[in-house]
Amino acid sequence: MAINHTYNALLKLRHVQQTYASGQRRFTAVQDVNLTIYEGEFVALLGPSGCGKSTLLRIITGLQRPSKGTVLYREQPVNGVNPHATIVFQSFALFPWLSVFENVDLALKARGIPSNVRAARTTDLIDRVGLNGFETAYPRELSGGMRQKVGFARAMAVEPELLCLDEPFSALDVLSAESLRSELMELWTGGGIPTKAILMVSHNIEEAVFMADRIVVMDKEPGRIVAEVKVGLQHPRQRKSEAFQKVMDRVYSILAGQTEPETIELGVAPGEQGRTRSLPNVTITDLAGLLEQLSELPENRFDIYRLPHELGVNSDHLLSLTEAAEILGFVYVEKGDITLTSLGETFAEASIQARKEIFAARIRRVPLMRWLMTMLNNSENRALNWDIIYDALESEFPEGDAEKQLDILIDWGRHAELISYNDDKALVYLKTPS
Repeated sequence: MAINHTYNALLKLRHVQQTYASGQRRFTAVQDVNLTIYEGEFVALLGPSGCGKSTLLRIITGLQRPSKGTVLYREQPVNGVNPHATIVFQSFALFPWLSVFENVDLALKARGIPSNVRAARTTDLIDRVGLNGFETAYPRELSGGMRQKVGFARAMAVEPELLCLDEPFSALDVLSAESLRSELMELWTGGGIPTKAILMVSHNIEEAVFMADRIVVMDKEPGRIVAEVKVGLQHPRQRKSEAFQKVMDRVYSILAGQTEPETIELGVAPGEQGRTRSLPNVTITDLAGLLEQLSELPENRFDIYRLPHELGVNSDHLLSLTEAAEILGFVYVEKGDITLTSLGETFAEASIQARKEIFAARIRRVPLMRWLMTMLNNSENRALNWDIIYDALESEFPEGDAEKQLDILIDWGRHAELISYNDDKALVYLKTPS
Protein backbone atom coordinates (compact mmCIF):
# COMPACT_ATOMS: atom_id res chain seq x y z
CA MET A 1 0.00 0.00 0.00
CA ALA A 2 1.57 3.28 -1.09
CA ILE A 3 2.03 6.00 1.51
CA ASN A 4 1.68 9.66 0.61
CA HIS A 5 3.69 11.42 3.28
CA THR A 6 2.49 14.82 2.11
CA TYR A 7 -1.29 14.48 2.33
CA ASN A 8 -2.11 11.23 4.12
CA ALA A 9 -1.03 11.86 7.68
CA LEU A 10 -3.60 10.42 10.10
CA LEU A 11 -2.04 11.25 13.43
CA LYS A 12 0.55 13.74 14.62
CA LEU A 13 2.17 14.01 18.05
CA ARG A 14 4.07 17.24 18.56
CA HIS A 15 6.36 17.69 21.58
CA VAL A 16 4.20 15.42 23.72
CA GLN A 17 5.26 14.98 27.33
CA GLN A 18 3.69 13.10 30.22
CA THR A 19 4.75 13.77 33.80
CA TYR A 20 3.51 12.34 37.08
CA ALA A 21 3.89 13.64 40.62
CA SER A 22 4.98 11.48 43.55
CA GLY A 23 5.17 13.47 46.76
CA GLN A 24 7.43 16.43 46.14
CA ARG A 25 8.96 14.91 43.04
CA ARG A 26 7.84 14.80 39.42
CA PHE A 27 8.66 11.98 37.03
CA THR A 28 8.70 12.14 33.26
CA ALA A 29 7.10 9.08 31.64
CA VAL A 30 7.50 10.34 28.06
CA GLN A 31 9.51 13.35 26.95
CA ASP A 32 9.27 15.54 23.83
CA VAL A 33 7.77 12.87 21.56
CA ASN A 34 7.24 13.79 17.92
CA LEU A 35 5.57 11.15 15.78
CA THR A 36 3.45 10.98 12.63
CA ILE A 37 1.35 7.98 11.54
CA TYR A 38 0.41 7.83 7.86
CA GLU A 39 -2.41 6.05 6.06
CA GLY A 40 -1.52 2.60 4.84
CA GLU A 41 1.32 1.85 7.23
CA PHE A 42 1.85 -0.56 10.08
CA VAL A 43 3.98 1.09 12.77
CA ALA A 44 5.52 -0.65 15.79
CA LEU A 45 6.41 1.21 18.99
CA LEU A 46 9.31 -0.84 20.32
CA GLY A 47 11.23 -0.47 23.54
CA PRO A 48 11.95 -1.88 27.01
CA SER A 49 9.39 -2.05 29.80
CA GLY A 50 8.86 1.34 31.38
CA CYS A 51 9.71 3.45 28.34
CA GLY A 52 6.18 4.85 27.99
CA LYS A 53 4.88 2.88 25.01
CA SER A 54 1.48 2.15 26.53
CA THR A 55 1.27 5.70 27.88
CA LEU A 56 1.64 7.01 24.33
CA LEU A 57 -1.06 4.63 23.13
CA ARG A 58 -3.49 5.97 25.74
CA ILE A 59 -2.62 9.54 24.75
CA ILE A 60 -3.12 8.77 21.06
CA THR A 61 -6.55 7.21 21.64
CA GLY A 62 -7.60 10.06 23.92
CA LEU A 63 -7.84 7.94 27.07
CA GLN A 64 -5.20 10.14 28.68
CA ARG A 65 -4.40 13.81 28.25
CA PRO A 66 -0.70 14.68 27.90
CA SER A 67 0.91 17.09 30.33
CA LYS A 68 2.37 19.04 27.41
CA GLY A 69 2.28 18.96 23.64
CA THR A 70 -0.30 18.53 20.91
CA VAL A 71 -2.15 15.50 19.55
CA LEU A 72 -3.69 16.02 16.10
CA TYR A 73 -5.89 13.58 14.19
CA ARG A 74 -6.37 14.60 10.55
CA GLU A 75 -5.03 18.01 11.64
CA GLN A 76 -7.73 18.40 14.31
CA PRO A 77 -6.85 18.48 18.05
CA VAL A 78 -7.82 15.33 19.96
CA ASN A 79 -10.00 16.37 22.91
CA GLY A 80 -11.35 13.43 24.85
CA VAL A 81 -11.65 9.91 23.43
CA ASN A 82 -10.57 9.68 19.78
CA PRO A 83 -13.62 8.24 17.93
CA HIS A 84 -11.45 7.17 15.00
CA ALA A 85 -9.12 4.91 17.03
CA THR A 86 -9.56 1.81 19.14
CA ILE A 87 -7.29 -0.46 21.22
CA VAL A 88 -6.87 -4.23 21.42
CA PHE A 89 -5.33 -5.04 24.81
CA GLN A 90 -3.09 -7.95 25.77
CA SER A 91 -5.55 -9.09 28.45
CA PHE A 92 -8.36 -9.85 25.90
CA ALA A 93 -10.86 -7.67 27.90
CA LEU A 94 -13.90 -9.79 26.97
CA PHE A 95 -17.12 -9.96 28.96
CA PRO A 96 -17.06 -13.51 30.38
CA TRP A 97 -20.85 -13.73 30.68
CA LEU A 98 -21.35 -12.97 26.97
CA SER A 99 -20.85 -15.40 24.10
CA VAL A 100 -18.50 -14.75 21.20
CA PHE A 101 -21.40 -13.43 19.13
CA GLU A 102 -22.64 -11.21 21.96
CA ASN A 103 -19.19 -9.79 22.69
CA VAL A 104 -18.77 -8.68 19.09
CA ASP A 105 -22.41 -7.59 18.71
CA LEU A 106 -22.06 -5.36 21.76
CA ALA A 107 -19.45 -3.22 19.98
CA LEU A 108 -21.86 -2.64 17.09
CA LYS A 109 -24.73 -1.95 19.49
CA ALA A 110 -22.63 0.70 21.25
CA ARG A 111 -22.23 2.46 17.89
CA GLY A 112 -25.98 2.60 17.46
CA ILE A 113 -26.15 0.06 14.62
CA PRO A 114 -29.75 -1.23 14.24
CA SER A 115 -30.37 -4.81 15.40
CA ASN A 116 -31.54 -5.92 11.94
CA VAL A 117 -28.10 -4.93 10.54
CA ARG A 118 -25.93 -6.09 13.45
CA ALA A 119 -26.51 -9.82 13.09
CA ALA A 120 -25.11 -10.08 9.58
CA ARG A 121 -22.16 -7.81 10.34
CA THR A 122 -21.33 -9.66 13.56
CA THR A 123 -21.41 -13.00 11.75
CA ASP A 124 -19.17 -11.59 9.01
CA LEU A 125 -16.61 -10.28 11.52
CA ILE A 126 -16.49 -13.58 13.39
CA ASP A 127 -16.01 -15.41 10.10
CA ARG A 128 -13.21 -13.04 9.04
CA VAL A 129 -11.12 -13.84 12.12
CA GLY A 130 -11.73 -17.58 11.65
CA LEU A 131 -14.11 -18.22 14.55
CA ASN A 132 -17.19 -19.33 12.62
CA GLY A 133 -18.67 -22.26 14.51
CA PHE A 134 -17.83 -20.68 17.88
CA GLU A 135 -20.50 -17.98 17.87
CA THR A 136 -22.29 -19.43 20.91
CA ALA A 137 -19.11 -20.27 22.87
CA TYR A 138 -18.16 -18.33 26.00
CA PRO A 139 -14.64 -16.95 26.64
CA ARG A 140 -13.91 -19.68 29.21
CA GLU A 141 -14.35 -22.27 26.45
CA LEU A 142 -11.77 -20.64 24.17
CA SER A 143 -7.98 -20.80 24.02
CA GLY A 144 -5.99 -17.62 24.54
CA GLY A 145 -5.48 -17.19 20.82
CA MET A 146 -9.19 -17.60 20.10
CA ARG A 147 -10.11 -15.08 22.80
CA GLN A 148 -7.72 -12.57 21.25
CA LYS A 149 -9.39 -13.17 17.88
CA VAL A 150 -12.67 -12.12 19.48
CA GLY A 151 -10.86 -8.99 20.66
CA PHE A 152 -9.75 -8.28 17.10
CA ALA A 153 -13.27 -8.87 15.73
CA ARG A 154 -14.74 -6.52 18.33
CA ALA A 155 -12.18 -3.84 17.50
CA MET A 156 -12.87 -4.22 13.78
CA ALA A 157 -16.60 -3.87 14.45
CA VAL A 158 -16.25 -0.16 15.18
CA GLU A 159 -14.31 0.24 11.89
CA PRO A 160 -11.52 2.37 13.33
CA GLU A 161 -9.29 4.33 11.00
CA LEU A 162 -6.43 3.73 13.44
CA LEU A 163 -6.19 0.30 15.08
CA CYS A 164 -3.95 0.33 18.16
CA LEU A 165 -2.55 -2.92 19.53
CA ASP A 166 -1.12 -2.96 23.07
CA GLU A 167 1.20 -6.00 23.09
CA PRO A 168 -1.67 -8.13 21.76
CA PHE A 169 0.31 -11.39 21.60
CA SER A 170 2.28 -11.22 24.86
CA ALA A 171 -0.29 -13.17 26.91
CA LEU A 172 -0.32 -16.07 24.43
CA ASP A 173 1.83 -19.16 24.21
CA VAL A 174 4.51 -19.18 21.51
CA LEU A 175 2.59 -21.20 18.91
CA SER A 176 -0.71 -19.34 19.38
CA ALA A 177 1.06 -15.98 19.15
CA GLU A 178 2.86 -17.01 15.97
CA SER A 179 -0.35 -18.21 14.33
CA LEU A 180 -2.27 -15.08 15.27
CA ARG A 181 0.49 -12.77 13.99
CA SER A 182 0.36 -14.48 10.59
CA GLU A 183 -3.43 -14.35 10.47
CA LEU A 184 -3.47 -10.66 11.38
CA MET A 185 -0.94 -9.89 8.65
CA GLU A 186 -3.02 -11.84 6.15
CA LEU A 187 -6.07 -9.76 7.05
CA TRP A 188 -4.09 -6.49 6.93
CA THR A 189 -2.22 -7.06 3.67
CA GLY A 190 -5.33 -8.56 2.04
CA GLY A 191 -7.56 -5.63 2.97
CA GLY A 192 -9.63 -7.68 5.42
CA ILE A 193 -9.36 -5.05 8.16
CA PRO A 194 -11.47 -1.88 7.78
CA THR A 195 -8.73 0.42 9.01
CA LYS A 196 -6.33 2.96 7.53
CA ALA A 197 -3.29 2.25 9.73
CA ILE A 198 -2.11 0.02 12.58
CA LEU A 199 0.02 1.11 15.54
CA MET A 200 1.35 -1.73 17.69
CA VAL A 201 3.16 -1.53 21.02
CA SER A 202 5.69 -4.32 21.42
CA HIS A 203 8.86 -5.30 23.27
CA ASN A 204 9.48 -8.23 20.90
CA ILE A 205 12.03 -7.21 18.28
CA GLU A 206 11.45 -10.13 15.92
CA GLU A 207 7.69 -9.54 16.08
CA ALA A 208 8.15 -5.88 15.14
CA VAL A 209 10.43 -6.68 12.20
CA PHE A 210 8.04 -9.43 11.02
CA MET A 211 4.96 -7.20 11.03
CA ALA A 212 5.76 -3.49 10.80
CA ASP A 213 6.61 -1.17 7.91
CA ARG A 214 8.29 1.24 10.33
CA ILE A 215 9.71 0.65 13.80
CA VAL A 216 9.80 3.55 16.26
CA VAL A 217 12.45 2.70 18.87
CA MET A 218 12.04 4.09 22.38
CA ASP A 219 14.30 4.19 25.41
CA LYS A 220 13.48 4.79 29.07
CA GLU A 221 14.35 7.14 31.92
CA PRO A 222 12.75 9.19 30.51
CA GLY A 223 10.67 7.54 27.79
CA ARG A 224 11.62 9.03 24.45
CA ILE A 225 12.05 8.17 20.77
CA VAL A 226 15.68 7.44 19.96
CA ALA A 227 15.40 6.16 16.38
CA GLU A 228 13.09 5.15 13.56
CA VAL A 229 13.82 2.15 11.35
CA LYS A 230 12.11 1.63 7.98
CA VAL A 231 11.82 -2.14 7.50
CA GLY A 232 11.35 -2.10 3.73
CA LEU A 233 10.64 -5.85 3.31
CA GLN A 234 7.81 -7.39 1.30
CA HIS A 235 5.19 -9.57 2.96
CA PRO A 236 5.19 -12.44 3.73
CA ARG A 237 8.59 -12.02 5.40
CA GLN A 238 11.14 -14.77 5.81
CA ARG A 239 12.79 -14.66 9.22
CA LYS A 240 15.89 -16.55 8.11
CA SER A 241 16.55 -14.32 5.12
CA GLU A 242 19.66 -12.14 5.12
CA ALA A 243 17.59 -8.96 4.69
CA PHE A 244 15.40 -9.82 7.71
CA GLN A 245 18.43 -10.61 9.87
CA LYS A 246 20.06 -7.34 8.82
CA VAL A 247 17.08 -5.31 10.08
CA MET A 248 17.05 -7.36 13.30
CA ASP A 249 20.74 -6.60 13.85
CA ARG A 250 20.16 -2.88 13.33
CA VAL A 251 17.27 -2.71 15.81
CA TYR A 252 19.17 -4.72 18.44
CA SER A 253 22.13 -2.39 17.98
CA ILE A 254 19.94 0.62 18.73
CA LEU A 255 18.25 -0.91 21.76
CA ALA A 256 21.38 -2.45 23.27
CA GLY A 257 23.30 0.79 22.79
CA GLN A 258 26.94 0.94 23.81
CA THR A 259 28.54 0.32 27.17
CA GLU A 260 29.39 3.63 28.80
CA PRO A 261 32.18 4.40 31.29
CA GLU A 262 31.34 3.09 34.75
CA THR A 263 30.57 6.55 36.16
CA ILE A 264 27.82 6.94 33.55
CA GLU A 265 26.73 3.28 33.45
CA LEU A 266 26.08 3.07 37.20
CA GLY A 267 24.30 6.39 37.70
CA VAL A 268 24.12 7.93 41.19
CA ALA A 269 22.74 7.01 44.62
CA PRO A 270 19.40 8.39 45.84
CA GLY A 271 19.79 11.93 47.12
CA GLU A 272 22.80 12.65 44.91
CA GLN A 273 22.61 14.99 41.95
CA GLY A 274 21.93 13.11 38.75
CA ARG A 275 19.90 10.11 37.65
CA THR A 276 19.31 7.21 40.02
CA ARG A 277 19.50 4.29 37.65
CA SER A 278 16.88 1.58 38.06
CA LEU A 279 18.11 -2.00 38.17
CA PRO A 280 16.91 -4.50 35.55
CA ASN A 281 14.47 -7.09 36.85
CA VAL A 282 16.50 -10.27 36.32
CA THR A 283 17.52 -13.15 38.55
CA ILE A 284 21.16 -13.89 39.19
CA THR A 285 20.58 -17.47 38.05
CA ASP A 286 19.52 -16.22 34.61
CA LEU A 287 22.43 -13.78 34.52
CA ALA A 288 24.89 -16.57 35.31
CA GLY A 289 23.28 -18.67 32.57
CA LEU A 290 23.87 -15.89 30.04
CA LEU A 291 27.52 -15.55 31.00
CA GLU A 292 28.05 -19.32 30.91
CA GLN A 293 26.54 -19.54 27.43
CA LEU A 294 28.65 -16.64 26.17
CA SER A 295 31.81 -18.25 27.57
CA GLU A 296 31.10 -21.40 25.57
CA LEU A 297 30.58 -19.65 22.24
CA PRO A 298 33.56 -19.89 19.85
CA GLU A 299 33.53 -16.21 18.93
CA ASN A 300 34.99 -13.59 21.22
CA ARG A 301 32.32 -11.14 20.01
CA PHE A 302 28.78 -12.25 19.33
CA ASP A 303 25.85 -10.62 17.52
CA ILE A 304 23.22 -9.84 20.16
CA TYR A 305 20.35 -10.39 17.72
CA ARG A 306 21.35 -14.07 17.37
CA LEU A 307 21.30 -14.75 21.11
CA PRO A 308 17.52 -15.19 21.62
CA HIS A 309 17.57 -18.28 19.40
CA GLU A 310 20.88 -19.50 20.83
CA LEU A 311 19.71 -19.13 24.44
CA GLY A 312 15.96 -19.68 24.08
CA VAL A 313 14.96 -16.34 25.64
CA ASN A 314 12.83 -13.48 24.33
CA SER A 315 14.41 -10.23 23.22
CA ASP A 316 13.10 -8.13 26.12
CA HIS A 317 14.52 -10.53 28.72
CA LEU A 318 17.81 -10.76 26.85
CA LEU A 319 18.22 -6.97 26.80
CA SER A 320 17.48 -6.82 30.54
CA LEU A 321 20.13 -9.49 31.16
CA THR A 322 22.57 -7.61 28.96
CA GLU A 323 21.89 -4.40 30.89
CA ALA A 324 22.54 -6.15 34.22
CA ALA A 325 25.76 -7.68 32.90
CA GLU A 326 26.91 -4.23 31.71
CA ILE A 327 26.17 -2.62 35.09
CA LEU A 328 28.24 -5.29 36.83
CA GLY A 329 31.11 -5.07 34.35
CA PHE A 330 30.71 -8.62 33.03
CA VAL A 331 30.16 -7.71 29.36
CA TYR A 332 30.92 -4.93 26.91
CA VAL A 333 28.39 -3.95 24.24
CA GLU A 334 29.29 -2.12 21.03
CA LYS A 335 27.63 -1.87 17.60
CA GLY A 336 25.18 -4.67 18.31
CA ASP A 337 27.89 -7.07 19.50
CA ILE A 338 28.40 -8.38 23.03
CA THR A 339 31.79 -9.38 24.44
CA LEU A 340 32.60 -11.03 27.75
CA THR A 341 35.05 -8.98 29.79
CA SER A 342 37.85 -10.76 31.62
CA LEU A 343 35.79 -10.38 34.80
CA GLY A 344 32.80 -11.92 33.04
CA GLU A 345 34.93 -14.87 31.91
CA THR A 346 36.24 -15.32 35.45
CA PHE A 347 32.69 -15.29 36.83
CA ALA A 348 31.47 -17.83 34.26
CA GLU A 349 34.28 -20.26 35.10
CA ALA A 350 34.23 -19.74 38.91
CA SER A 351 32.80 -22.01 41.61
CA ILE A 352 29.49 -21.20 43.29
CA GLN A 353 31.16 -19.53 46.28
CA ALA A 354 33.64 -17.63 44.14
CA ARG A 355 30.76 -16.32 42.02
CA LYS A 356 29.04 -15.05 45.16
CA GLU A 357 32.19 -13.20 46.17
CA ILE A 358 32.66 -11.65 42.73
CA PHE A 359 29.00 -10.68 42.56
CA ALA A 360 29.09 -9.18 46.07
CA ALA A 361 32.14 -7.09 45.19
CA ARG A 362 30.48 -5.79 42.04
CA ILE A 363 27.08 -4.87 43.52
CA ARG A 364 28.79 -2.97 46.35
CA ARG A 365 29.79 -0.54 43.58
CA VAL A 366 26.19 -0.08 42.42
CA PRO A 367 25.02 3.26 43.90
CA LEU A 368 21.53 1.99 44.76
CA MET A 369 22.93 -0.99 46.69
CA ARG A 370 25.56 1.18 48.34
CA TRP A 371 22.80 3.55 49.48
CA LEU A 372 20.76 0.70 50.97
CA MET A 373 23.74 -0.78 52.81
CA THR A 374 24.66 2.64 54.25
CA MET A 375 21.10 3.13 55.50
CA LEU A 376 21.11 -0.30 57.14
CA ASN A 377 24.56 0.21 58.66
CA ASN A 378 23.46 3.49 60.25
CA SER A 379 20.25 2.04 61.66
CA GLU A 380 19.62 0.44 65.04
CA ASN A 381 20.63 -3.24 64.92
CA ARG A 382 21.55 -2.59 61.27
CA ALA A 383 17.96 -3.36 60.26
CA LEU A 384 15.10 -1.39 58.75
CA ASN A 385 11.45 -2.05 58.13
CA TRP A 386 10.61 -2.73 54.48
CA ASP A 387 8.12 0.16 54.48
CA ILE A 388 10.76 2.69 55.55
CA ILE A 389 13.06 1.77 52.66
CA TYR A 390 10.11 1.72 50.28
CA ASP A 391 9.04 5.22 51.36
CA ALA A 392 12.57 6.49 50.70
CA LEU A 393 12.61 4.92 47.23
CA GLU A 394 9.22 6.41 46.34
CA SER A 395 10.88 9.81 46.04
CA GLU A 396 13.32 8.39 43.47
CA PHE A 397 11.10 6.30 41.21
CA PRO A 398 7.65 6.59 39.60
CA GLU A 399 4.65 4.98 41.26
CA GLY A 400 4.89 1.20 41.11
CA ASP A 401 8.62 1.13 40.38
CA ALA A 402 9.80 1.70 43.96
CA GLU A 403 8.43 -1.66 45.12
CA LYS A 404 9.98 -3.43 42.13
CA GLN A 405 13.37 -1.82 42.77
CA LEU A 406 13.32 -2.76 46.45
CA ASP A 407 12.45 -6.36 45.58
CA ILE A 408 15.40 -6.47 43.16
CA LEU A 409 17.75 -4.97 45.76
CA ILE A 410 16.70 -7.56 48.34
CA ASP A 411 17.01 -10.42 45.84
CA TRP A 412 20.47 -9.34 44.65
CA GLY A 413 21.64 -8.56 48.18
CA ARG A 414 20.51 -11.93 49.51
CA HIS A 415 22.21 -13.74 46.66
CA ALA A 416 25.47 -11.96 47.48
CA GLU A 417 24.95 -12.68 51.21
CA LEU A 418 25.19 -8.96 51.96
CA ILE A 419 21.69 -8.57 53.36
CA SER A 420 18.90 -10.80 54.63
CA TYR A 421 15.15 -10.36 54.80
CA ASN A 422 12.60 -11.55 57.35
CA ASP A 423 9.28 -11.71 55.55
CA ASP A 424 7.24 -12.29 58.74
CA LYS A 425 8.56 -9.09 60.33
CA ALA A 426 9.10 -7.26 57.00
CA LEU A 427 12.64 -6.40 58.14
CA VAL A 428 15.73 -5.97 55.95
CA TYR A 429 19.03 -6.76 57.74
CA LEU A 430 22.64 -6.02 56.91
CA LYS A 431 24.53 -9.30 57.16
CA THR A 432 28.16 -8.19 56.93
CA PRO A 433 29.99 -5.07 58.04
CA SER A 434 30.00 -2.41 55.31
